[in-house]
Amino acid sequence: MVNHFFLFVRDLFKSRRLIWELTKKDFKNRYLGTYLGLVWAFVQPTVTILIFWFVFQVGFKSTPMDNFPFILWIISAMVPWFFIADSIPSATQSILENSFLVKKVVFRSSVLPIVKIGSALIIHLFFVVMVLLIYFLYGYSPDRYTLQVVYYLFSSMILILGISWMTSSLVIFLRDVGQVIGMFLQFGFWMTPIFWSLKTVPEQYHTIIKLNPLFYITEGYRDSLIYKTWFWEHPGQTIYFWGQP
Repeated sequence: MVNHFFLFVRDLFKSRRLIWELTKKDFKNRYLGTYLGLVWAFVQPTVTILIFWFVFQVGFKSTPMDNFPFILWIISAMVPWFFIADSIPSATQSILENSFLVKKVVFRSSVLPIVKIGSALIIHLFFVVMVLLIYFLYGYSPDRYTLQVVYYLFSSMILILGISWMTSSLVIFLRDVGQVIGMFLQFGFWMTPIFWSLKTVPEQYHTIIKLNPLFYITEGYRDSLIYKTWFWEHPGQTIYFWGQP
């Protein structure tokens, strides 16, 4: 199994230029035909965050969460969720969308989900920069814990890749898989403490909620930006996340 992993990594390295070119092409195709073109890729994240700020900070005048501005608390978990929710459906359809490529070019079809994830990653990185800027404007400067976002970003990419390899293979035979993925993402959104805190749930349910791998990612971003906690301070959750089949 280890040997197969290294062979796969070697093939990825050899195909790095192809992957990068396909990623750029996919990213451009998302906004092909629109008047502003690629500008939309960066306008949408900016507008989304501004809407959240206006609704929760100005409209609802939300009270602080754990003595932290609510808007900062919520966007710290929303940003990784946007990345996950954007990547999984598109990566699921990646092989179907590029079936002509699979038939004509000799390369691993497992590369195609990586292309979709890479395309979504560009927007996610811009989201992260926007969040850090908002934190700075509120008086919270980046520190050593902020670097941990890179670890949780890598963790989310591995999770997405594992899921998409499975779903992109299944959808070839069962086209309904795409619809099922959408339903699971809706369910997963409300089962993950993004708009709500784990502290509001009775303690007997905490273990069940923590079985959700998305919990590890969203709380990890909050640990990095708000609670200043290293991932190794949660050894049980870390082992569980990386030990899943």
